[in-house]
Amino acid sequence: MNDIRQAILARPMRWFQIRVIIICVILAMIDGYEILVMAFVAPHLAKVWSLQPVQIGYLLSAGIFGMALGATFISPLADRWGRRRHILICLALITVGMALSAAAQNVEQLVCLRAFAGLFIGAIMSSLNIIVSEYSSERRRGTAMGLYGIGLPAGVALGGAVTAVLIAAFGWRSPFLFSALVTGLTLLAVAFAVPESIEFLVEKRPAGALGQYNRIARKLGYPESAALPAAQVSRTTGKVWTALFGGAMLRRSVLLWLGYACMSAAFYFANTWTAKMIADVSGDPSLGGKTAILIAVGGVIGALLFAALSTVMRPRLATALIMFAGAVAYVLYANYFHTLSLALSLAVLVGICANGGMAAFYAISPSVYPAAARGTGVGLMIGFGRGVAILAPIFTGYLLKAGATPQFAYQLFGGVLLCSGILTLLLDRTYARDAEGLLAPA
Repeated sequence: MNDIRQAILARPMRWFQIRVIIICVILAMIDGYEILVMAFVAPHLAKVWSLQPVQIGYLLSAGIFGMALGATFISPLADRWGRRRHILICLALITVGMALSAAAQNVEQLVCLRAFAGLFIGAIMSSLNIIVSEYSSERRRGTAMGLYGIGLPAGVALGGAVTAVLIAAFGWRSPFLFSALVTGLTLLAVAFAVPESIEFLVEKRPAGALGQYNRIARKLGYPESAALPAAQVSRTTGKVWTALFGGAMLRRSVLLWLGYACMSAAFYFANTWTAKMIADVSGDPSLGGKTAILIAVGGVIGALLFAALSTVMRPRLATALIMFAGAVAYVLYANYFHTLSLALSLAVLVGICANGGMAAFYAISPSVYPAAARGTGVGLMIGFGRGVAILAPIFTGYLLKAGATPQFAYQLFGGVLLCSGILTLLLDRTYARDAEGLLAPA
């Protein structure tokens, strides 16, 4: 009997695996665009609807609120339905949510529709993370996850450029319609090209699991099997809550979730408010859009940096290093915020650390949990983190209304990134005796 899970772990990456990862990168790009499209639209919509900072804060937080709920309550369904079906359902409902957002007539409607789309944008990320992780070899997993992390900031950067053109030609509603169209097309691509998680087939054994397992084996160039391999999850880890919080896993889950929450708060602050702040300082909404694109470009560099660092150090240490660098970058940005030429350059550094940090946490989280509870564990991490991050744009809106300066806000969230780095180092210490890094046993 052949266990293709072990072959995937031990042998060089094959084209089928690479193709799956490329598709997931494209999906992450679309998700990145959809997560932050409101940040690009907000400076223009603020003029059309005469919005106040608090209203903008709620609009920027609505999608994050939906993503938190989706990651918490919809992501775990992937452990029941399968990763592939979960991705397909989420893509279908994201398409609906983005199309309806384009039809919103007032702030209240747009807040509700952004939250609805966010439910499934948040839910899909855990399944994408898991597919990439499981189809990567052990040797190349850190690199593959780092490259996958490029998708989100690349989607923001390319989407920001597209959004500027769309808004100039067709108005603020057009970016949402564009998103709905692209998401619908990728739904068809996933239906034909993305396989089920092998771990799900073996551990959960749904109807037709052996047939799907053998189809994947053929595509990888391995012989078919007469029966599925034995499940590798023990009775203890087979219980989801024990797998998440039993023994050493309690400390690991707490440290991982808190570290991700701190990073998420700083990430969404930078990516939702910076464009508006620069637009206010310069009086030019288009300059705010350019700043947001530069932050996203920095995120692409940050994801590549994480992938490179993961080849020479444990990915958790690479993540902590990026968080500490982010704290420095935020303080520098705070000090030179009004010097526009320097602020634009420093925006790239902010993106390297904030957006690159998002890619890093997505990379280190799947292997913390056993396969049978992986969708639930990663989904709850994302849900908890984004639940905390919801407060960042709203809190910033009230902070600015109360008279605080953008410089103070950036310094504050620089401290939050420092906390994230410390928590990630503590997480790494729970694996101190493990020579393999990410794949340490609980």
